[in-house]
Amino acid sequence: MNIIERVKNILITPKTEWEVINGETATAQSLLMSYVLPLSVIGAAGTLLKGLLFAGTFSWGLKFFIVGAVIALVASVVAYYITVILVDMLAPSFASEKDMGKSAQLVAYSGTASYIGALLSFVPVVGWLISLAAWAYGIYLMYLGIGPLKKTPEDKKVVYMLVVYVIMIVLYFVLVAILGAILYAAMGMTAGSMFR
Repeated sequence: MNIIERVKNILITPKTEWEVINGETATAQSLLMSYVLPLSVIGAAGTLLKGLLFAGTFSWGLKFFIVGAVIALVASVVAYYITVILVDMLAPSFASEKDMGKSAQLVAYSGTASYIGALLSFVPVVGWLISLAAWAYGIYLMYLGIGPLKKTPEDKKVVYMLVVYVIMIVLYFVLVAILGAILYAAMGMTAGSMFR
């Protein structure tokens, strides 16, 4: 299945798409190259689009948004890998199957809405609402996928999904903060010099 069909199907008909995904085999590496990386680039493009619209607001100009896009891309890829490992490690604690490939599928495909939300975050005024709604929909996607992929019992699905999603969100923002501090400082960008 091509990436456009998968994005459309996981967003529009997620229940049936998780069943299709469950019949497929994948590795963390194959999903990174065929799905996560392309969508991470698309998500990072939202930061660049913000730069094109609002670069004049900041004394650093477009450079600030280019660095932000790089940070978002790297954080997304690293968070994906670490989250896949944690999802698989936590599986037995929630009476779920340990299977690195299924963990990778769960993390990659449940993040679809977030990647699209990141792209649309450049929309003035409502961009942050779109991103927030995308994160919320991602939680729902993970809830729908955790049963078929990880064979999680019904009474453990919500807690497992919430633990995984909180880890994924916190991990992403910690990575963004660390990478941001390093890269912005390396480029001589400080908080005090941000606005004109």
